[in-house]
Amino acid sequence: MSFERHLFISYAHIDNQPLTPGQQGWISQFHASLEAMLSMRMGRRAEIWRDQKLQGNDVFADEIVQQFPKTAVLLSVLTPRYIESDWCTREIKEFCKAAENSGGLTLDNKARVIKVIKTPVETKGLLPPLLQQMLGYEFYTFVDEAPLELDPAFGPEMAQKYNLKLAKLAWDISQLLKKLNAAAAEMTAPASSSKPVVYLAECSYDRREFREALEADLHLQGYQVLPDQPLPRDEAEYVTEVTRLLQKCKLSIHLVGNGMGAVPDGPSQKSVVLLQNELAVQRSKSNGLKRVIWLPEGTRSGHPEQQRFIDALQQDAQTQFGADLVTADSESFKGAVRSTLQRLEKPEPARTELNGDQPSAKLLYLICDERDRQATIPLRKFLRSAGFDVKIPLFEGDAATLRQANQDLLSQCDAVLTFYGAGGEPWKRTVDSDLKRMKAYRGEKPIPPAFVYLAEPATADKNDLIDLEEPNLINGLQGVTAAAMEPFLSLVRQE
Repeated sequence: MSFERHLFISYAHIDNQPLTPGQQGWISQFHASLEAMLSMRMGRRAEIWRDQKLQGNDVFADEIVQQFPKTAVLLSVLTPRYIESDWCTREIKEFCKAAENSGGLTLDNKARVIKVIKTPVETKGLLPPLLQQMLGYEFYTFVDEAPLELDPAFGPEMAQKYNLKLAKLAWDISQLLKKLNAAAAEMTAPASSSKPVVYLAECSYDRREFREALEADLHLQGYQVLPDQPLPRDEAEYVTEVTRLLQKCKLSIHLVGNGMGAVPDGPSQKSVVLLQNELAVQRSKSNGLKRVIWLPEGTRSGHPEQQRFIDALQQDAQTQFGADLVTADSESFKGAVRSTLQRLEKPEPARTELNGDQPSAKLLYLICDERDRQATIPLRKFLRSAGFDVKIPLFEGDAATLRQANQDLLSQCDAVLTFYGAGGEPWKRTVDSDLKRMKAYRGEKPIPPAFVYLAEPATADKNDLIDLEEPNLINGLQGVTAAAMEPFLSLVRQE
């Protein structure tokens, strides 16, 4: 069925009262902004309508009902007054009836009824079951623990949050309308090719705005993002549903903040943040699910359980299994997500054998500071003459590219040799920390031998390593010698 109007806005009259004389009401402003944004997303004028409710009371207009079969989507602006209004709740019920007879109320699990939550409300039993189950779009924030609707009149920061929410809403509506048009024309949409499905994990409140912006960005790039429906709040049901969704995905994204996130009702009392990470680790181990975790540097939590999780992400390879842990800023994190998606869409060819049956040379990752690039040349020549394919870190490019190149080499190499030269103790500790997480990058591959090669200049820390007779240590302070390298070479050749 074709529709004459794209969207009907259902609202309560009192929620469109201007804050000051001469100012637009919130609903009027929302209507105008959404119409402009949706028109841009659709590439043509969006037909949005609403009843002006000039009389200011709750007398239901039957002529509105007659327009519902010609309307594609209904948008309800939920507020305390809206829930109490017989007029508003009847609009929803009448639209649902009409929708069932004009293409169905849902399409590909997407409902033709959308809820915008202007003010937090209790809806249980007051709205149709479909609306109660929907996530909705929260157009409010909390200031001093009190809810405040997003309104550009409250300043630039509030305007930015308002516009971000509006952009996501307009995009989602445009995609729903596109599906409705395709179904009405009895056209089969072409399969979306190679784009992987993405699981964007639920997060704590302090990461929610970033999550919504990231979700909108992924949608704009054409990715399907799950979950796209509210998840159960019973722990057993929650675990079952998240497991099912992860089975559809090639990548899971986790945003870790100061807060714990919601805690489903169940015996473990674990937050959704912890549960989703555990389930994604299981999926990564069994099916190679790729993961990206954002844990901005300095993140701390006042909740002991959340702080233990934060510590484990940085120290325990199992907690971080299969993941790229990003501690840099949000733009670097987005870059890491883009890089991972690109590799999933265009995987690199596997390393092959030379001349048909001759095995390829073992890959040795020589980790060094950029200042040591020239100093590593004698060692690189020696290792190549011993039959190794020697790679050093990538030093040019943005942070996400450099980090990904490092992880790729750690995931593929047959041995690791840390060249401890110009890099100081902090640099060495950073490398050691990265090597502890190497298992998370390698999936089912065994951990390769890892040695430290001491090079000039001599320092107190390097002398301590020698005096303590640290294992897997090569003393190269006097230069490259075959005798010093022999224990390393023998061990790698046995692998």
